[in-house]
Amino acid sequence: MVFKRLLGSLGVGGPSVDTVLDPGAVAPGGTVAGQVHLQGGGADFAIEHITLELVARVEAEHAEGESEGLVVFHQHVVAGGFRLAGDERRSVPFSFVLPWETPVTELYGQDLGVVLGVRTELGVAGARDKGDLDPLAVRPLPVQEAVLEAFGQLGFGFRSADLELGRIGGTGQQLPFYQEIELIPAPRYAHRVDEIEVTFLADPAGLEVVLEADKRSGFGSEGHDALARFTVGHQDVDRTDWNAEVEGWIRQLVEHRAPYAHDAHQDHHAHHGHHGHHDEGHRSGPGVGTAVAAGAAGLAVGVVGGMVAAEVVDEVGDFFEGDDDEGGDEDYGDEGGED
Repeated sequence: MVFKRLLGSLGVGGPSVDTVLDPGAVAPGGTVAGQVHLQGGGADFAIEHITLELVARVEAEHAEGESEGLVVFHQHVVAGGFRLAGDERRSVPFSFVLPWETPVTELYGQDLGVVLGVRTELGVAGARDKGDLDPLAVRPLPVQEAVLEAFGQLGFGFRSADLELGRIGGTGQQLPFYQEIELIPAPRYAHRVDEIEVTFLADPAGLEVVLEADKRSGFGSEGHDALARFTVGHQDVDRTDWNAEVEGWIRQLVEHRAPYAHDAHQDHHAHHGHHGHHDEGHRSGPGVGTAVAAGAAGLAVGVVGGMVAAEVVDEVGDFFEGDDDEGGDEDYGDEGGED
């Protein structure tokens, strides 16, 4: 087994660590599992803690322009309080629940270009050292997939996906950033909007779907996008005509200018029935950032998004292979909490 280098504050001869995730993508709210393999150093070391961090590469807008940085959005303590002998090999299993708002990194097996990773921090003798990032693959929840597939079957195409630092007002958002999935409008809406951005905010009961229309000049209030919010339950995935549901959402988004609330269904399932709210405005925090995508992604059956330049794919690969704390990337700080 080849162990990752772990030098820095521990120095040459310190213990090294290799975190191996169980194969396959995990859905939000699902279980991330694997093992942390430790290799002892040149002497005995007291291991104070092994902590896994979920890290996302997030875009931020500020006065100087745009930048990208790392956000730690969840932490899980695997183990601690034991002595690792010199040259000892030890494997520590772990499992933890992925936060419900974790961004989706793939759709129908296609990479969306969203950079998520698991970073291992080893605490030894009062020092903390972070290892390299291991990429984390996240597949959509069934209800997320159903919504995106409906967009695809209605003629919308995938443009890009990115993560934006900030919060969306009026929602139950928990993480310090949100994901935007940017869609090319179907032909019948192309004269009204340049694109529609989809954000999913999941929780154990269901899903908030936030839609934002980037309206063409002359439609609606100048300088403002149309924003609409809808909620659906996880249990609705197999009993909903999603093409009709999503088409109703789109019409509410692009055809109305004044704020209003509308019930899309008479029967509300628990507190997560289908309902929506529409207003003219924008999200709190940063606005739409630079698109980041890798590869070609399919949005539903028969709908394929655009190709992305090869250098973007290389950049994503280099991000995981190199030292992520070097090369000018900002670190927006630890935003997660321990289990």
